[in-house]
Amino acid sequence: MTETAAQIRVSDEDRLRADLYNYFGLMLSGPPDETLLAQTAALSGDAETDLGRAIAALSERAGAKSPRDARREFNALFIGLGRGELLPYASYYLTGFLNEKPLATLRRDLRARTIARAPNVYEPEDNIATLMEVMGGLIVGRFGTPSPIDDQRTFFNRHVAPWAGHFFADLETAKSADLYAPLGSAGRAFMEIEREAFRLTPG
Repeated sequence: MTETAAQIRVSDEDRLRADLYNYFGLMLSGPPDETLLAQTAALSGDAETDLGRAIAALSERAGAKSPRDARREFNALFIGLGRGELLPYASYYLTGFLNEKPLATLRRDLRARTIARAPNVYEPEDNIATLMEVMGGLIVGRFGTPSPIDDQRTFFNRHVAPWAGHFFADLETAKSADLYAPLGSAGRAFMEIEREAFRLTPG
């Protein structure tokens, strides 16, 4: 019997997944303030996994970074004079142009889930930060009830998996990245974990 959304209980493991998606969304939606930098510096990683090593490196760099320096780095990476070093949009990664079919497909899928862009947000919805926040919200039910694993998998495979790993790999090696280099490493590792978990999870 298929589990319905109303029957789903969010496990501790899934809450941790959602927390990590939301953290990436925060770090990629704007430069981290003093509080977010302090929270990042307090993270603990490990030497056993790629994700753990990346988080340990991220924590160390956040502890040495001021909000002003973080803002300067964020602007160089994503804003710049005209454009930043990276363009963090699905349309760009998948077609080479902004505001293309991947964005239209995403908007259709978001409408089907009754997910609307906030009135004060002007970024296209296929921004990496938005997609990370949507994945986190689907897992814990921020847009209604928690999404079944099938729905999470469908959204991930359609809108995240085709390009997010490439984006995070580019962030990992970007010339302007210092604090954001280990964030890229962590994001790349997490995308690989999610892709494999969705592949192995029945349903």
